[in-house]
Amino acid sequence: MKTKFINGVLGIVIALMLGAIVMWIQGYAPFETYTALFNYSLGSFYSFTTMLRNSVPLILTGLSASVAFASGPVNLGQPGQFLMGALLATIGGLYLDLPPILMIPILILLAMLGGALWSGLAGLMRLWFKMDEFITTLMLNMIADFFTYWAISYPLFDKEAYSPMTPAINPNGWLPEFGNFNTNIIVMILAFIAVWFISKKTVAGYEWRIAGQNSLFARLGGCEIDKNYLKVMLLTGALAGLAGGLVVMAGPHRFLKGLGANYAWDGVMIAMVANNGILATLLYGLFFSILQTGALGMELITDVPREFIMVIQAVIVLVVVAGRGYFNILMDKIAVRRKAKEGLE
Repeated sequence: MKTKFINGVLGIVIALMLGAIVMWIQGYAPFETYTALFNYSLGSFYSFTTMLRNSVPLILTGLSASVAFASGPVNLGQPGQFLMGALLATIGGLYLDLPPILMIPILILLAMLGGALWSGLAGLMRLWFKMDEFITTLMLNMIADFFTYWAISYPLFDKEAYSPMTPAINPNGWLPEFGNFNTNIIVMILAFIAVWFISKKTVAGYEWRIAGQNSLFARLGGCEIDKNYLKVMLLTGALAGLAGGLVVMAGPHRFLKGLGANYAWDGVMIAMVANNGILATLLYGLFFSILQTGALGMELITDVPREFIMVIQAVIVLVVVAGRGYFNILMDKIAVRRKAKEGLE
């Protein structure tokens, strides 16, 4: 745990240092740029709560990828599952009229159902036809993208709009806000606790982890590989779908073109740099949200393009992932030398 933490911190520091060098070469002031970046994401209560709100889809899609990768399935369908969750939550918000105490939980469940159905489809194709979920989830992403675009352009199109989008959902389905604090953060925390508990404290979570490390050993040990595989696919799809539903319910309160942005792919990247760790996914999700939230202020104040943050994120992933193996070997060598020295004394 300590080694992973040190490796992560070093990766972030090295990435920021490399970014500073690039900015200096380009004629920008690195210190002022980073000051603006962190002030705009952490410098005030408004900035901090905005960063937390923006972290929700990153963390949930990151958890989706982390649980899947750690358990064996290569679920790369988070973008499509995100969109289908957002679509079902939007449809529920358009056609249901219930009190908020009922409306909000139902829309959350619909979002999770949309993502789970989409990932479950890939899971069934694996179990029934031996189709690799690496391929099917990627292909289903494209289908979800085109299908949701068709849905918001024709049957669900807001006739008063000038670009593809749905009408606003029923206000009873909007997530409450207290000042700038949106309760999507609370829903995310509850989902995180549930995933952590399942992964660390249940027999199912243990079997998933064992299957991810050695499926043959898990099968010989009595684990129901196929049943667990489908459960993991459904859970990870539900997490991605929940992310999409919360984005709609927290605002803009409608499904519009480009709703998914890069949330899901960023979530996959977060899972990679977190090495599929549940807590690490939460922390990296928050850090990536700090970078993305502060990017606008950085651009406004220092003229450094916000796209530069995408470069920083990519460098963090490369440095942490590429250096993980080398750093572990280095730490092992240091520990061996220390023990040898103590033995000689």
